Amino acid sequence: MTRRPFPDDSAAAAQACPVCGARAEPFLDVDAQRYFRCPSCAARFLNPAQHPARGDEYAHYLHHENEVSDPGYRRFLSKLADPLMARLAVGSSGLDYGCGPGPALAEMLREAGHEMALYDPFFAPDPAPLAATYDFVTCTEAAEHFHHAGKEFARLRAFVRPGGWLAVMTCFQTEDDRFANWHYRKDPTHVVFYREATFRFLAESWGWSSEVPCKDVALMQRPGGA
Repeated sequence: MTRRPFPDDSAAAAQACPVCGARAEPFLDVDAQRYFRCPSCAARFLNPAQHPARGDEYAHYLHHENEVSDPGYRRFLSKLADPLMARLAVGSSGLDYGCGPGPALAEMLREAGHEMALYDPFFAPDPAPLAATYDFVTCTEAAEHFHHAGKEFARLRAFVRPGGWLAVMTCFQTEDDRFANWHYRKDPTHVVFYREATFRFLAESWGWSSEVPCKDVALMQRPGGA
């Protein structure tokens, strides 16, 4: 799948950050793609005019090999699962948002005694779980695909009960001089890239607390009674 080249008349246009809505500035042109940088929340993002079409996204996701029983994949997901479970009460209820075709994280959390619901716009599109609230919501390797990140995060926070957790895992963008050759950027379905500072910004703007227990994992907690 190839990304769309940017139209000449939009190449230099100012863009609103899809995460926080602030006015973003041009960041980098590479491989006929234009990226922007947000001075407020520190996100980097692809020109929205170059987002992949929905059908192309789906075709790309079908090539993912994320098996529920794969020990290597489970080790990868444990970066989020272990610190999250250390903060959860026994028998908590959760939503795995963007679970993909192989919801291994949800299975790991079920095995630990938690109740799990699933949602994915392509692979688990039943909207019924979106009508409930939860003790925790997980979003692993999905936030980088959000075409409208601010709206998605507003949706995610609304699912979290007072005192609950929103747990996100995505590869943090750290060094601008390596962005052009970064493997994460080269995935044609990745359109927005976050830093630790981005999640601190979001949590602070919501009045939530946040922590980064390890690289690429952000845990954000809604205040009790809020």
